[in-house]
Amino acid sequence: MLKFIVRRLLQLVAVVFVLSIMLFAWLRALPGGVVSAMLGERATAETRAALTEAFGLNDPLYVQYWKFLSRALHGDFGVSTAVLPGKEVTAILIARFPATIELSVVALTLAISLAIPLGYLAARKRASLLDNVSIIGSLVGVAVPVFFLAFLLKYIFAIKLGWLPVSGRQSVPDATHITGFFVLDGLLTREWDAAWDSFKHLILPAIALASIPFAMIFRITRASVLEVLDEDFVRTAQAKGLSNRVVRGRHVMRNALLPVVTAVGLQTGALLSGAVLTETVFNFPGIGEALKVSFSQRDYPVLQLIVFAAAITYVLVNLLVDILYAVIDPRVRTR
Repeated sequence: MLKFIVRRLLQLVAVVFVLSIMLFAWLRALPGGVVSAMLGERATAETRAALTEAFGLNDPLYVQYWKFLSRALHGDFGVSTAVLPGKEVTAILIARFPATIELSVVALTLAISLAIPLGYLAARKRASLLDNVSIIGSLVGVAVPVFFLAFLLKYIFAIKLGWLPVSGRQSVPDATHITGFFVLDGLLTREWDAAWDSFKHLILPAIALASIPFAMIFRITRASVLEVLDEDFVRTAQAKGLSNRVVRGRHVMRNALLPVVTAVGLQTGALLSGAVLTETVFNFPGIGEALKVSFSQRDYPVLQLIVFAAAITYVLVNLLVDILYAVIDPRVRTR
């Protein structure tokens, strides 16, 4: 198992290195170059020359890349020009990334806790009313755009009924923030009102964000369980007189979870893209909202760091999925 993890970590380093090259190339491929992209209409010959010298754009490409990599390793990605003008982009990421992680964790937990049990029950009761209704619900979850569902939830439960907050992360003005995860901060400081208020702000955006992962995980779980139920080893286990609990847990679900784990990993990465629309609708101050502002107002220092952080997060999630896959199926470790 240790060798498997070390091998995956080495692959992770190689992937991050390739990502840094791609990000560097993307910055150099911006229309008019980095200087024109950052200065826009304010560009003059003097400011262009000064910024070109400051960024070392007159140096050979390999020298530029080495400087870029050195700054990145030290957490220096420049300063924001639009999201929070003049502020270090690493500080912006540190301030906003916990919001997106908190939202994504709640959304993914909601999707998994509903999709896997429902997918299993739908497979066990194939062609029943539960199965048909579940399939229709999963199709709706895939077909309905996230932003439309977000607006619908916001209108019904926040505006019309007033049950939940309309936008933002928290309404308690004097809440103590330690980690940046507001629900966790409220629990750690025993400020129960702040924790509950933050959780209420998460409910609607989490439901909207969880719609597509729920649909995908449900359908894969159902298909995987149906496939395993037809295997000979399941019938053999039943013929031996093993209890339904043992057959379902040790033989059916353990084997059916292999493709489900892969699907969960892929959907976790997809949550970052869905968070852009969800955070915009609910005015949720995470990296999705910062990504929208940085893209629309050409704040490339913020944009490049968010892209890099999202890519690394996606790679780390897939590393975790590989490890879980190896735990469930020991044969994977020898490949």
